[in-house]
Amino acid sequence: MKLILTTAALALVAGTAFAQDTVRMGTEGAYPPYNFLNDNGEVDGFEIELGNELCARAELTCEWVTNDWDSIIPNLVSGNYDTIIAGMSITDERDEVIDFTQDYFPPTASAYVGASEDADWEAGVVAAQTATIQAGHVSEGDADLIEFATPEETVAAVRNGEADAVFADKDYLVPIVDASGGELMFIGDDIPLGGGIGLGLRESDTELKEAFDTAITSMKEDGTLNELLIKWFGEETTTY
Repeated sequence: MKLILTTAALALVAGTAFAQDTVRMGTEGAYPPYNFLNDNGEVDGFEIELGNELCARAELTCEWVTNDWDSIIPNLVSGNYDTIIAGMSITDERDEVIDFTQDYFPPTASAYVGASEDADWEAGVVAAQTATIQAGHVSEGDADLIEFATPEETVAAVRNGEADAVFADKDYLVPIVDASGGELMFIGDDIPLGGGIGLGLRESDTELKEAFDTAITSMKEDGTLNELLIKWFGEETTTY
């Protein structure tokens, strides 16, 4: 999913090397079905189930921490948690500041959604979540970008007429469009962005990266990662 948070100051901050059995897993808790808060106020979703399984295979104890998206990289670097597992696409810009595991979600499409088939997604006003690869893509085109802190606000901007379209991960938008009763619809072409989704880690945490890479590989090899992808995103989702 999401973009570019790079500053020289962040790159200079070093995290401590991995040396503990309890790992604080940082997520947004606001991007279903990747991650969200359920009716009991607990973190839930594809990435929570995945993260718990990865920790089990790596013989680590997971503790879940939620953090707003727009500060999720700085707070990883400053040590508020040990990983980012929050629908974060692997990009060169981010890789200058943090490190990534191999992808646990293949590169997938982003898409536009509007309230009518003739909504102007090319040169109108397009909503996207701040600091995402989708926001970066819109800013490079002819449309006027309007950014919001949360994904819910981007969709609300289309519903209330503030934006002509929203541009986001298609996997996030599909259930919203399906539940809209025809109020919202996909428009334009799907657009592939990013290099897949991976866990973000401090660059100093090489042992932790290796442990999670090994666990992800084992889930790919025994088919359990594909099972989770289909469980949370449906039979049509991209798998390994």
